[in-house]
Amino acid sequence: MTFKQAAVLAPVSFFLGVLFICLNVDHKLLWGELTQETIHNGFQFYTTFFNAPPAIKALLHTMIGVGILGLVSKLHKWDDSAMYFDGSSLATYVLGISVYLSVTVPALRTISSQEDKEERLAAMRVLSAGNIIIMFLLGGILILQAGQEYAKRADTTVPNQPQEQQESEKKNQ
Repeated sequence: MTFKQAAVLAPVSFFLGVLFICLNVDHKLLWGELTQETIHNGFQFYTTFFNAPPAIKALLHTMIGVGILGLVSKLHKWDDSAMYFDGSSLATYVLGISVYLSVTVPALRTISSQEDKEERLAAMRVLSAGNIIIMFLLGGILILQAGQEYAKRADTTVPNQPQEQQESEKKNQ
């Protein structure tokens, strides 16, 4: 694994870990029975998440930047592998960032405000759905990166096989 690939996989895995923690609340909000306890736990969790210290928010946003830099640096090579796998990964990553900026941030602001409870509940359910979407997008990036590594390994082994056969044929003659 190269440093550039690690600069992509580390942030993606980090955010998947954060979103799996959020999944403890999200699955109850989306697919479970909505009880007062579930709603209260969701409000408490996401309010705490939104009111985290600035260092935690800086870490999250720095990891977003590391992921973008890693994908752009891998795309800089501009061969077929970079165009298809890294280009698709970058597009998927940007889509995940846009879901974060357009869904997650406004929903967290609404949840942390002390306004109408129904509005906060709707924002929390939208946030949960957005988290699931981001999880699928990040999973897609992992699949694309694994596919790229598989294609590279398959590409290096296939051309060597005819040479080995040619060498064995020369020895036999």
